[in-house]
Amino acid sequence: MVKGRIHSIETFGSVDGPGIRFIVFLKGCNLRCKYCHNVDTWNPESDDLRTADEVLDFAERYRSYWGEDGGITVSGGEPLLQIDFLLELFKKAKERGINTCIDTAVQPFTKEEPFFSKFKELMEYTDLLLVDIKHIDREEHIKLTGLPNDNIKECFEYLDEIKKPIWIRHVLVPGITDDDNYLRETRKFIERFSNIQRVEVLPYHSMGQMKFKELGIPYQLEGVESPSQERVDNAREILNGQRD
Repeated sequence: MVKGRIHSIETFGSVDGPGIRFIVFLKGCNLRCKYCHNVDTWNPESDDLRTADEVLDFAERYRSYWGEDGGITVSGGEPLLQIDFLLELFKKAKERGINTCIDTAVQPFTKEEPFFSKFKELMEYTDLLLVDIKHIDREEHIKLTGLPNDNIKECFEYLDEIKKPIWIRHVLVPGITDDDNYLRETRKFIERFSNIQRVEVLPYHSMGQMKFKELGIPYQLEGVESPSQERVDNAREILNGQRD
């Protein structure tokens, strides 16, 4: 029986998928995003180990709040690093009639085995993916996260092939992702796909800075301010094709 390495649980989330969501944050992430607000999830080790049934039994205590649209969202960290647990969790969630969503950067994606077969099966039990586009440019992606984005783009191609619904999230960081040329590039990429239902712009904030300091990790964006509402609106309009 697979046990998930849990970071934390939020019982009442309103911004992590449709409706009210029960959110499970898993441990472990390969990306090292400079603006990460969950840096304490990078380490995959956890003292909180739970089976799929234990998570679902706890989740169903809050089912009355979900309504028709709500359900479970698994976030992180990077939930796809625990794909065996995620697959078992979502299989059992579907047996209970629960809506399922993954909040992911899809960084672990590969068409190599055994991951790809597991991912294909996981998609059969997944209703929606919230996918972060960290940066559209390969070199800038490496600067921002420590890793390239080739396999991430490949995952978008595959998800479009199987028509799996996606909501895109893009963090707007002044001086890094808040560049009109990169935003237009991102829009051109998005426009290739028919399965993208929503594009959200998330303004950068420094709320995660304290966690970096507590863990002794240098915070590389010190002094960077949140973007203005005007720049957020500009990015939203460009990404949604409302502005050139």
